[in-house]
Amino acid sequence: QLQASGGGLVQAGASLRLSCAASGRTFSISAMGWFRQAPGKEREFVAAVSWSPAITNYADSAKGRFTISRDNSKNTVYLQMNSLKPEDTAVYYCAADRSVFSIARGSCMYWGQGTQVTVSS
Repeated sequence: QLQASGGGLVQAGASLRLSCAASGRTFSISAMGWFRQAPGKEREFVAAVSWSPAITNYADSAKGRFTISRDNSKNTVYLQMNSLKPEDTAVYYCAADRSVFSIARGSCMYWGQGTQVTVSS
């Protein structure tokens, strides 16, 4: 089970940190990541990180402003989002699978519920 949190309503330029905690059959996963889906658009990959070593994979839209990290002891992944823009408004979903590459392809064993991020201009 993946439990996401941390979304909210912020103004452009602000920061948010999303969290996603994994519980249950965590032995079967080696990486976690984030996707987002804006209204009327398809779900898109944002970033992923593996447990060990901490290999990261970012979508071009996330590079430079978003940072993904993980706390292995808590089975939790974080997405630090800085300099948020209105176009970052979306429902953000966390996901888990065996590698950052399979996650980037959208092939994920587990999906969490979404958390809404709204950025006002």
